[in-house]
Amino acid sequence: MDKRVLTSLLLLAIGLPALLFGGVPFFIFLGFFIVMAAKEYTRMMRALQLEPSTWITVGGVFLILLTRFFFLDFASGSFTLLILIALGFHTIAYERGREKATLDFLATAGGLAYLGWVGAYLLDLRNLPDGGWWLFIVLPSIFMADSGAYSIGAAYGRRKMAPRLSPNKTWEGYWAGVFTGALFGGFFAFAYSTWGPLEISIVQGATLGLVLSLITPLGDLGESLFKRPAGIKDSGSFLPGHGGAFDRIDSWLWAAVIGYYYIKWFLI
Repeated sequence: MDKRVLTSLLLLAIGLPALLFGGVPFFIFLGFFIVMAAKEYTRMMRALQLEPSTWITVGGVFLILLTRFFFLDFASGSFTLLILIALGFHTIAYERGREKATLDFLATAGGLAYLGWVGAYLLDLRNLPDGGWWLFIVLPSIFMADSGAYSIGAAYGRRKMAPRLSPNKTWEGYWAGVFTGALFGGFFAFAYSTWGPLEISIVQGATLGLVLSLITPLGDLGESLFKRPAGIKDSGSFLPGHGGAFDRIDSWLWAAVIGYYYIKWFLI
């Protein structure tokens, strides 16, 4: 527990200024986590007897993040080019005798799409008008939902939610998380509209928190889809007491996409 607390405090000390200031510090902080998650992803795929290209996956994820944040006009083109490069690489690998090259290509492309293209929505969310404030509604809402789900699930959980993917998750914990996420979404909306620049009602904030906490547990379960068949508990050991980078951002990926479009379509 001490390691977990110390790691959390260190991440807060480094990450909070980056989240507040945005720009290059934010890109470096979030980009580092996403690129580390991409590296962990390739290791998990290898535990499944697949061989995605580490250079194309990890380097490609960084390139996608770079273009989405600084050179948006080139983002879709870079992603498309990376998919073609990956296909060419694994086609050559098959010709050289790698029988699972087709599955290897799908693993490489999946890493580029999920951690690169989807992961870049964390950057897109911060780049919205008043993006720092929106980020501090979206991510804290799911943090509080996770805390509520863990606390209630550990104490009162009885019915397994996904026994194959995540045996410790229960429906009681899930619904507690949904309630907590909606509650704190409303609270953050009240706080930021009263003392900050956002024009958002308590009901709108609670609805955003509700939608996020209903859907983002799939991010955690989705990562388990990679880990469980490989017999891996944590994606890595990068963060003492927390596991790997992928373990930390699994729900963030879903929250960023949902939060970005919900805010863009309904709130600004």
